[in-house]
Amino acid sequence: MSWLTLALMTTSSVASLRAAPTMAVYGLACVFLYLLPAVVFLLPTAMVSAELASGWEGGVYRWVSEGLSKPLGFLAVWCQFAMTIFYYPSLLAYVASTIAYVVNPALASNGLYTAIVIMVLYWAGVWVSSRGTKAVAGLSSMGLVIGTLIPGTLLVVLGMVFLGQGNQSAAPMNASHLLPQWTGLASLVLIVNNFLSYSGMEMNAVHVSSLRHPAKEFPRAMFTASGMVLAIFILPALAISWVVPSAELSLTAGVMQAFDAFFQYFHIGWLTPVIAVALVSASLGGMLTWLAGPSKGLLLISRQEGYLPPFLQQLNKEGVQQNLLVTQGVVTTVIALAYALIPNVSSAYWIFSVITTQVYLIVYLLMFAAAIRLRRTQPDHPRGYHAPALVPIAVTGLVASAAAMAIGFVPSSQFGSGSVWSYVLIVGGGLVVLGLLIPYLFLRLRKPEWRSPEAQAELAAQEAAELGAAGADGPRNDGGAA
Repeated sequence: MSWLTLALMTTSSVASLRAAPTMAVYGLACVFLYLLPAVVFLLPTAMVSAELASGWEGGVYRWVSEGLSKPLGFLAVWCQFAMTIFYYPSLLAYVASTIAYVVNPALASNGLYTAIVIMVLYWAGVWVSSRGTKAVAGLSSMGLVIGTLIPGTLLVVLGMVFLGQGNQSAAPMNASHLLPQWTGLASLVLIVNNFLSYSGMEMNAVHVSSLRHPAKEFPRAMFTASGMVLAIFILPALAISWVVPSAELSLTAGVMQAFDAFFQYFHIGWLTPVIAVALVSASLGGMLTWLAGPSKGLLLISRQEGYLPPFLQQLNKEGVQQNLLVTQGVVTTVIALAYALIPNVSSAYWIFSVITTQVYLIVYLLMFAAAIRLRRTQPDHPRGYHAPALVPIAVTGLVASAAAMAIGFVPSSQFGSGSVWSYVLIVGGGLVVLGLLIPYLFLRLRKPEWRSPEAQAELAAQEAAELGAAGADGPRNDGGAA
């Protein structure tokens, strides 16, 4: 594999237009709010995960199990799965708002409509995934081009032409607005969402061994991918801020708000449904591809170690973990109803995005801690790639992740006039229950018979071999003593 191929793969798995409205409310300051987490989180994640992937196969479960402990390894893989429970409602809320701009733009702020679309599309995705189809793979592979590069480029070009014709930007574009206005921690709280925007770099680290010269080519691929990701995130966010005032910007429908404003200005409104279809198809393709991914990883580990009860480990005739997907879907449905109950759709979207980030940050806290310990306890373990200054880099990522988790408890202006304590309780409750309490109960209540029959047979054979070896050693040792 060439380093450029790896760079493009990484870009396609990380970059998206969905987060652009979140940062567009900050105008020119979004550049700083994207660059800061890129330096303290994006690059540390890429470098650390590359060393771990080149030395230990099996993903984050293996890394954390080897570096810390198996229960913490389960916690890491559980959080990778659990974050999707809140991730899919927020993703599908974006899809619902995009569809609304084709049907009726007023629906974009309708909570009941958003909840219905989330439930219908999610369960349709579960049905498709349970059939074991591979038809969605092509749709997802084209997602970077169809739903990101083409719309993103068009958005930026239209924005530049709009400004070039002498129109005033909706957000100030002068040097005094390079940094966000400091009004307390709330002025930086949107940066938390950027940590989740950059998540996924660790997934492509598994390909480090496929490079011809990993030590030189992997950093080159990561720096290239980081530059492309930053461009995809920053430039469309700026374009949105040029045409949509921050007070009117919706976190779910901001991309379509900008396209609609540009298309109306240039008298090409017929392109609105075309762009909407492109954005929706890319998002749905990504959802279908990832829907079974984290749950499959959790299933494989649970069948080996018995972390989940047999009911959740059952497979359908297509070999898909249908019971686990359905159980996840029930919880997702309950969460989707919150969009109908919370008056402001943007508030609901932001809350679920923060909970998603909080749960996923647990994975990174464990990964950075495991990397530091493995470098110290197993310095001679074969690695295809040695990250330079791994310990300082990992400490930077660890501190940044912890800081992002703390800042996540501060409500942003998008939360509206709701109670601060209500926000803290919702976010904290989601983090504790989903990220800590549920995996603790699984570990506490698990039984040996929860392992799959194959795993039980393998364990029994291993124990028998160990007993046989011990029995064979006994007589020889006695004879030697005699």
